[in-house]
Amino acid sequence: MTPTDPRKRPIDPARTALLVIDVQNATFHDGLSGTEPYFHGRARDTSIPNIATLLAAARRCGIECIYTVMESLTLDGRDRSLDYKLSGFNIPRGSADAAVVAAVAPCGDEIVLPKSSSSLFNSTMFDYVLRNLGIDTVLVTGFLTDQCVDHTLRDGADRGYIMVCIEDACATKSPERHANALAAFAGYCRLASTTEICSELAGLAKARAESD
Repeated sequence: MTPTDPRKRPIDPARTALLVIDVQNATFHDGLSGTEPYFHGRARDTSIPNIATLLAAARRCGIECIYTVMESLTLDGRDRSLDYKLSGFNIPRGSADAAVVAAVAPCGDEIVLPKSSSSLFNSTMFDYVLRNLGIDTVLVTGFLTDQCVDHTLRDGADRGYIMVCIEDACATKSPERHANALAAFAGYCRLASTTEICSELAGLAKARAESD
């Protein structure tokens, strides 16, 4: 990327959303530490703390925080996508598995969209909501880097949004899969770190406080 790349334009809080993808009890819990040690460690020690930091920074400067969770609209999952059915999992409506992980839980009336496909653009009103909110830039975090994060970034780019992947606030099941995903979708988005984004947001929060 060059310094003039439009994806690196300054963040405008009024036109930006921070998106948290699938950081829920079904994807991260203590039981995963034995079966998926790399993912669990990465999520626990890096991704989730970084998401919490980003949420706090975004809220301070008035950025909309939006969540999506894998959750069927029905108890038996009959509304799921074919891919979800073939994959053999169902997260019933209102179940504990569908809840956002407590460490990064929504505040107030922040939006949580249940989805039943890899990209929330395909099974939720996310695009409609963003346009109603006047948002054209999406900061993306969550799980899994090479599945739902990847698909959402590509779909958002195709729909005319500036997509930003905060790479150390995402995780998947191996470092190789994470690195390969970043390399594969880099052409569709800006890649940034939590430190980089929080530094920019800190300046915006200061300006907002001084203007109040």
